[in-house]
Amino acid sequence: MRFPDLLRTTATLVLALAAALLCAWLRTPIPWMIGPLLATSLASVLGAPTRSWPPLRNASQWVIGSALGLYFTPQVTALIAGVWWAILLAVVWALALGWGFGRWLHHRHAERIGGDPLGRWATTYFSGAIGGASEMTLLAEREQGRSDLVAAAHTLRLVIVTLLVPFVFLYSGLHGIDPSLPGARTVNWGGLALLGAATAAGAWLLARTGRANPWFMGALLTSMGITVAGMELSAMPAPLSNAAQLLIGVSLGVRFQREFLHAAPRWLFDVVMGTVGMVLLCAGFAFLLGWATKIHPATLVLGTSPGGIAEMAITAKVLQLGVPVVTAFQVCRLVAVLVLVEPLYRWVGPRGTGGAPG
Repeated sequence: MRFPDLLRTTATLVLALAAALLCAWLRTPIPWMIGPLLATSLASVLGAPTRSWPPLRNASQWVIGSALGLYFTPQVTALIAGVWWAILLAVVWALALGWGFGRWLHHRHAERIGGDPLGRWATTYFSGAIGGASEMTLLAEREQGRSDLVAAAHTLRLVIVTLLVPFVFLYSGLHGIDPSLPGARTVNWGGLALLGAATAAGAWLLARTGRANPWFMGALLTSMGITVAGMELSAMPAPLSNAAQLLIGVSLGVRFQREFLHAAPRWLFDVVMGTVGMVLLCAGFAFLLGWATKIHPATLVLGTSPGGIAEMAITAKVLQLGVPVVTAFQVCRLVAVLVLVEPLYRWVGPRGTGGAPG
């Protein structure tokens, strides 16, 4: 890393740490992620030279994935296996909701986006997909869509959900209803070192395959496998988990730049309105699913909300709202989106040289 970049990264981390400590003092929800997210977003929009170093972001995803995998004890895994049909319904719901959001954006903005019908539909379709922000941006670019608008839509959606959901839960009094506790409760430094080595190897192997979110998914799957097998190596130290949350908040916040808000204000406004609408629809769906499965609706709201895996799982972890269930729902949805969204685009999108959906 060059010296100027090192200074920018260090200054950004100092700002994020100060914001996290302030939010912890104010007792805001998820202070170690929301504080850095708000501070770095504001600083970036105001033109400050904020920076997130990718290796630190990867390390934060590795820590969070490893920590979440510790919740998947054999008993919890059996519980999740019993609601496989609910997870399948949630996947179908997410795909349908993302398609509907994309159609709505297409109706509102197709004429303003420019380009040919195929490019316009690619822009709105991949902007509406729930999950896989970087992958959706690349797919849109490959289909001659506006990758800048797609990236802006996914960034704004993630930030809105990450800020909105924890505050709603905090002020509604939902906290500490998680019936499934992690297996390991104490930190064992030897076991933690072994866990770290195993999850790092899993993340590295997944990165070699070119899969999405390898540092999170590889660490999560490895940690899950160890825990499901009944081995309790160590709990995750709270300071390490807090540091990882801080780095994730920074990685989200620095996506906002001064040009971001001036590029397409009407597009961003509709993304905000659409995201809030999706959150409300997901909440209604979660309550119906909760009635059918007897799982607490708050857990299913996090499991079905249109946020990112790490952000929603962190919210569940801090508020003790069914971490394994939330993680299982979010992971299955991400896999489905990454596997099915592109084939569905071929099926529901323009045919040949024809126009985009009306």
